[in-house]
Amino acid sequence: MTFDALVIGGGLHGLSAALQAARRGMKVALVERDFLGRHASGATAAGVRTLGRDPAELPLSLEAAETWHVMEELVGDSCGFHATGQVQVAEDEAAMEKLRARVEGLQARGMSHEELIGANELKSLVPAMTGPCVGAAWTPRDGAADPHVTIRAFRTAALAAGVEMHEQCAVTGLSRREGTWIVTTSKGAFEAPVVINAAGAWSAEIARLAGDPLRLGLKHSMMIVTERASRVVAPVISAMGRRLSFKQTDAGTLLIGGGVQGRIHDDGQSAVVDFAALALALDTTRRLFPWTEGLRIVRTWAGMEATTDNHLPIIGFSNRAEGLIHDFGFSGHGFQLVPSVGRVVAELAAEGHTETDLSAFDPARIELERDAA
Repeated sequence: MTFDALVIGGGLHGLSAALQAARRGMKVALVERDFLGRHASGATAAGVRTLGRDPAELPLSLEAAETWHVMEELVGDSCGFHATGQVQVAEDEAAMEKLRARVEGLQARGMSHEELIGANELKSLVPAMTGPCVGAAWTPRDGAADPHVTIRAFRTAALAAGVEMHEQCAVTGLSRREGTWIVTTSKGAFEAPVVINAAGAWSAEIARLAGDPLRLGLKHSMMIVTERASRVVAPVISAMGRRLSFKQTDAGTLLIGGGVQGRIHDDGQSAVVDFAALALALDTTRRLFPWTEGLRIVRTWAGMEATTDNHLPIIGFSNRAEGLIHDFGFSGHGFQLVPSVGRVVAELAAEGHTETDLSAFDPARIELERDAA
């Protein structure tokens, strides 16, 4: 099985890279140890957010934001995206000052996607929020999508572009010979000059097999879905200095998260909910939306994802393993970046370079000594 590029990992970043590489004329295969979207991509709140991004991510994030508004052009489907806006509220003046400093800093660099609003405008925008707030940062073109619709859309588009997909196909070894990677898996061997490591929580394992040991952590972010609520909350809500992500779905249910961490399952291959931590996480929700107190929780879950020390992803060629491209470590905020990062990684695979500045995402910053692998 010989290809121009082999993608390891069937989450949204792997699917996006595979799709866009195939559209550049490459013969692409994708292997996934479980099922497409099984882990972080299927467990995300699917926020489409430029709000509060690290400045290093903003060029990719702003590019991706434009694509989300015309997502049908990329994958033939809107992916359930609604531009309801996102709001980051300030519960006191100290939090508001932090928001003001950030927005003014963005404006000084010529970026106007974030706006400051006062308490009265916030109340008009989110009348269902009755807790005390002094203002907020507001991004009207942000919003949220449906993660499962998004996974299906990228899968369908990738298959139509000629990507060959192999699920329940675990990678067991990587070796390089005469400019070609030989990737052994539970379903046979694949050969390709370029390998894209988009294996999420298992990316460090893939890197180690390739002779490029990296320092990578794990996140086990939890989510809650409640029963349907009659009150309407249009924007996605977060809070400065608090762990909160709050939105109402098309069905009327509330989806609540914010990065509160579960724990790894005994099998080491999945995440489970920590109910004590989850209970504490609801404090901010109840403070801002007291009427949620009596709502029943319908479902909870935890996802599993790779994270880096500074929460910036790893994107780019390995410095030690020729032909290996890393694409992981999004630390809980990679969903919105899927189209733009896929474009960058596809350019690296097809052309060997990109004009996009990836210096902030250089794999060198998390390299381990080889003898520590």
